[in-house]
Order: sequence, then structure tokens, then C-alpha cells
Amino acid sequence: MAGKSGSAESIYKIVEVIGTSTKSWEDAAKNAVETASGTLRDVRIAEVVKQDMKVENDKVKAYHTRVLLSFKYGS
Repeated sequence: MAGKSGSAESIYKIVEVIGTSTKSWEDAAKNAVETASGTLRDVRIAEVVKQDMKVENDKVKAYHTRVLLSFKYGS
């Protein structure tokens, strides 16, 4: 059983966000993290879980990167 005083354990929450870019998947991921960080507190980990592209008339129009963000939960 864990003691209540002096505990170094933390709880983290994970959210999924999708960033977009007309340049690259990397830029889409960066956009997702930076935009979400404006609302989320203390983002610790960003994990890319999926990448896809929007295609129109046989040309890539946009890159989409799905990212899981981990941030500290509570106070």
C-alpha cells in the first residue's frame, strides 16, 4: 500500500488530437502539439499514432497527423 505523505507518484491523462499542415506530417504534428499546449497544462509526451493525407485531383493537398498527448492530471 502506498503511503500518502511524500509520494512521488503522479497521474497523467492522455488526449488525442489531429494536426494539419499543407507542408508535411512533421509540421502537422508540431501544429497539434503547440495548439493543444495552449489549453493543456504540462504536456510531457507526444506520440504519433497515425498519418494520412488529403488528396484532391491526384495531388496531396494536406497532411494530417494524429497525436496522443500525455499531460499531468490534477494539481
